[in-house]
Amino acid sequence: MSIHATGAALDSLAADAPQFQTNGGDWDEVLAQIAARDEEERVRDDRIVLNMGPVHPSTHGVLRLVLEVEGEHVTDVRVGTGYLHTGIEKNMEFRTFTQGATFVTRMDYVAPFFQEVAWALAVEKALGITDQVPEKASVVRVLLMELNRIASHLIAVGTGGNELGGTTLLTIAFRGRENILRAYEMITGLRMNHAFVRPGGLAQDIPAGAVEFIRSTLPNIKRDLGELEKLCMGNPILRGRMIGVGEIDLAGAMALSLTGPCLRATGYPMDLRKSAPYCGYETYDFDVPVYDRSDCFNRMRVRMDECFQSLKIVSQCLERLEQLEGEPTMVDDPAIAWPARMSLAADGQGQSLEHVREIMGTSMESLIHHFKLVTQGFHVPAGQVYQTVEHAKGLLGVHLVSDGGTRPYRVHFRDPSFSNLQSMAIMGEGGMLADIVPTLASIDPVLGGVDR
Repeated sequence: MSIHATGAALDSLAADAPQFQTNGGDWDEVLAQIAARDEEERVRDDRIVLNMGPVHPSTHGVLRLVLEVEGEHVTDVRVGTGYLHTGIEKNMEFRTFTQGATFVTRMDYVAPFFQEVAWALAVEKALGITDQVPEKASVVRVLLMELNRIASHLIAVGTGGNELGGTTLLTIAFRGRENILRAYEMITGLRMNHAFVRPGGLAQDIPAGAVEFIRSTLPNIKRDLGELEKLCMGNPILRGRMIGVGEIDLAGAMALSLTGPCLRATGYPMDLRKSAPYCGYETYDFDVPVYDRSDCFNRMRVRMDECFQSLKIVSQCLERLEQLEGEPTMVDDPAIAWPARMSLAADGQGQSLEHVREIMGTSMESLIHHFKLVTQGFHVPAGQVYQTVEHAKGLLGVHLVSDGGTRPYRVHFRDPSFSNLQSMAIMGEGGMLADIVPTLASIDPVLGGVDR
């Protein structure tokens, strides 16, 4: 039995082995064939490691993707961060709580107002003055955040389409975003890096005519959104490159802390504006868009739908601001309220000349108070707080620790772009090399927030 079994095994091996026919004198040719076959098997079995970056493929900032590929198929994806070196969280330990606003606005520089509001809410919670923030300040905060949500989503959709060759998508997105940036410039004096939202309220009231200006731009923004939506939803090339690409299910999304539009595309309607409202979001009428599976296409659809919902909220904010004309935008407590009175000039923000004349020429007490509060800041009771907001990219968390001084003892941000990048491996593995770019673009990370 063993002899017959061994013979059968040898017959099987012989059948599987490559066959060579020789007629004498052609051994060199046979050896060359064997060597070529061995080299082909060696190349096929070798693991090819491909560095994508560190550059910014379909995103804003410096990111490195380490890919293992077999031909055009991706077998492994590793995300490498840390190339931006901002050090924002550590720097904030050496600045007052008000000065911290100038740092946080530079994290996700595509959506700066979310960090500003989250930081202000965290400091106000630590001070115990959340209920003292004027209603008008909260309404303006919501207005700026929802405009910022539209601007951020326009960048996500436009740059993602541009990476697939659709430059027109990018130009339309930037055209719509430009109207929003003009509104920012009118209100804060700057197009980015605003530091306009301060603990206790706002740096100043919105200027006269701001409500009318924003209302006049809404039809143009809505037109650009509609045009972008038609180009994206009906384009067969874009649909072919996105539908079923970079897919992740709800269980995987929850396990990897996926958040924002990437999570809502799975069908889970997690939105802190509904589940844990802040700034009075519970009083606004809007819906939370969801879809049935999270792939590149549905993530884009969620963002487009959210833009239209944000327009609804913006319209409600404008109506409220008309009725809050003349109301304060900073808490009454003089020990906390920012003493400066800003004015807008051609070069951005500057001190109001009337305010400078008052503190320099008529009131020594005002000058001393201004100097001490600006240079030293206000004291925050010892303790720690955690504050969350619904960022354009998902859940943004702020962990603030105070030792009772005028500067934070420790600050840590739970940035949504950083947590969302954890899912890149699952979304990319098993797909084609060309699918990595739209997959990364659909996550919409901004590395200023990742490498904070």
